[in-house]
Amino acid sequence: MSEQDPKIYVVDAFVGEGLTGNPAAVCPRDDWLAEDVMQAVAREMGLAETAFFAPRYDGYLLRWFTPTVEVDLCGHATLASAAIYFAYLDPGASTIRFHTLKAGTLTVTRKDDLLELDFPARPATHNSLDGLSAALGAEPAEVLRIPGAGCMAVFDSEDAVRGLAPDMAALEALEDWMIIATAPGKHVDFISRMFAPRAGIPEDPVTGSAHTTLVPYWSKRLGKTDLHAIQASTRGGELFCTDRGDRVAIAGRAAIRSAGTLDLAGASPRAELADA
Repeated sequence: MSEQDPKIYVVDAFVGEGLTGNPAAVCPRDDWLAEDVMQAVAREMGLAETAFFAPRYDGYLLRWFTPTVEVDLCGHATLASAAIYFAYLDPGASTIRFHTLKAGTLTVTRKDDLLELDFPARPATHNSLDGLSAALGAEPAEVLRIPGAGCMAVFDSEDAVRGLAPDMAALEALEDWMIIATAPGKHVDFISRMFAPRAGIPEDPVTGSAHTTLVPYWSKRLGKTDLHAIQASTRGGELFCTDRGDRVAIAGRAAIRSAGTLDLAGASPRAELADA
C-alpha cells in the first residue's frame, strides 16, 4: 500500500439468511493518517463505522470512526477488519490480534464460515433513565445502565421491540449515547435493536459491541451460555454468542461487497469503489 493509493473496502458484517448485516468501511494501512483525515474519510463513507488498522507490536492497532466521532469499541467493524485481513493480508491465518486505544486487546478467530470476536463483557446494572420511555414510545419492563456507554431497555416481547418508533430528537437529548432495546426472541434466544443518534447513528443495523452487555444479561436470565441472536433492524443481522464470564464470544459471517481506493488530495477525501 502507498500513500498515493490507499485501499478501502466495504464489508457487510453479521449477515445471515435474508439478513444483510451491517456495512463497515475498512482501510488497512502501513502507517497512520492524521485523525482529522480519518474522520473525514468516515464522513465521506457515510457508514455507521469506518475502521483503520496498521501493524503494531504482535498484531495491529485498530481504530473506529462514525461519521461524526471516534468510538471506543465497535464489533461489526472489527469483524469486517478481520475479514479483510484473512482475505487479503494473510489468507492462511486463523487468528488476528487487534490492539485498541481503550478496549484492550481483541482477537478474531476464523471458525469455518464464522468469524468469532473475543470481547470484554460489559454487564449492565439495574437503574433508570428519565425520559427513556417517552423517547422510545413504549414502557420497558426494566431498564439497565451500561457504565460509560448507555442503557438497555428490556421488553416482554419481540413484537414490542420490532414495533418501536423512537423519537430520535428525544433520544439524542438523553445523557446516554447508546440505547439498546431487547426482548426474548420467537425463534432465537433474544432480539435487539440499537439507537445512537448522539453518535450520528439513528439506528445501527447490527451492533457487536451491544452484545457485550446483551450476552451476560440473557445468559443469566435464560440459564445458558451459548446464545443465538438476531438484531431486528431493517437490514437485520445474525449473531452466535457465548458467555465466558468476563469475556464474550460474538461470531458472525462477513461478506466483502466492494474494494477500491481513496483519493486523499485536498480536505475532502473521496472513495472510488468497485464490487469485490
